[in-house]
Amino acid sequence: MAQRVLVVEDEEDIAFPLVRTLEREGYDVHWVDSGQKALDDVSTRHADVVILDLGLPDMDGLEVCRKARDGGYDGAIMIVTARAGELDRVVGLDYGADDYMAKPFGLAELQARVRALLRRTNSNAGSGDSGNEGGLRIDVAARRVFSGDDEVPLTGKEFEVLNVLVANKDKVVSRTRLMADVWDENWYGSTKTLDVTIGRLRQKLESVGVQEKVVAVRGVGFRLEGSSSD
Repeated sequence: MAQRVLVVEDEEDIAFPLVRTLEREGYDVHWVDSGQKALDDVSTRHADVVILDLGLPDMDGLEVCRKARDGGYDGAIMIVTARAGELDRVVGLDYGADDYMAKPFGLAELQARVRALLRRTNSNAGSGDSGNEGGLRIDVAARRVFSGDDEVPLTGKEFEVLNVLVANKDKVVSRTRLMADVWDENWYGSTKTLDVTIGRLRQKLESVGVQEKVVAVRGVGFRLEGSSSD
């Protein structure tokens, strides 16, 4: 299932290009134009990330943020607003936001920040049912991986690669995205680094009998499959 992004923005000329950009990234994007619609949405459907404008027509976005947290929403919230002062940022974070971007913003930077938020938050879903089929369990907070009761010793980069693959289980994750998410969008080293990391990760998972397999998709990237018939 695609990761879900809720865009809360009342200005169509800002919302439409943002929605289109995120959809091209493969996210399931839903757009609402008021604070109450946003609260109704997060109370009935899970959103991995909420991109929240503060200047909404019916209530202040900070109040939306506070009420969402009070109501039990535990996904990521990124505030985007024309209020760029330090005090505004501090207040936003105090109300429960995870990130804060000032308008105008570049779409490429926003995409990178969404990916960073998903690495920190939505990967928790990968430590649940989708990560347990072959005894594979990921403790995101502790950055530890287990096969049954046995811990799989992974390096930091091996853990992060696995985390992304688990969050997108049974879907192809491009080499470009893995490099951007795990290393850095400004990484100028060889992509062989990714191949070496994938190779070590495969060996470690296979050595403890994990059923999930990291499968290479030639010319595209890699996919984590629940079990392999090979």
